[in-house]
Amino acid sequence: MSLAQNPNQTETHFPDDIAARIIQSEARVIKAIFPSNTNHHNTLFGGDALAWMDETAFIAATRFCRKSLVTVSSDRIDFKKAIPAGSLAELIAKVIHVGNTSVKVEVNIYVEDMYKDHREHAIRGVFTFVAVDENRQPTQVWPHA
Repeated sequence: MSLAQNPNQTETHFPDDIAARIIQSEARVIKAIFPSNTNHHNTLFGGDALAWMDETAFIAATRFCRKSLVTVSSDRIDFKKAIPAGSLAELIAKVIHVGNTSVKVEVNIYVEDMYKDHREHAIRGVFTFVAVDENRQPTQVWPHA
């Protein structure tokens, strides 16, 4: 079961119980971009962005299924806009696909000026997690998936 890859789409194709759980599990994290997180261009280092995205996706996936999870892949990551030092980055993670033992989570990062009302979409990526049991074997992620 999946949601189209449009961040502005509101209609889902999930059963009501899964759709409600997806809404409850959305994760939002806001980071201030300090010089310690920037590269030689004085913009957010891509490796930090990827780590933050994986962590935020993990939070959403865990809140969704309440199981032990491991990251198994990250799909295409699109860096659309540089995130300069001295700005804010809001990461929003939402489950977009529920499989038998896996979930996919889309993460979008928005850059926001600290001192003006201006916000833009900067980065998008999708992360896949597999639920594992106490023996590290794949296990069902949702009772009705």
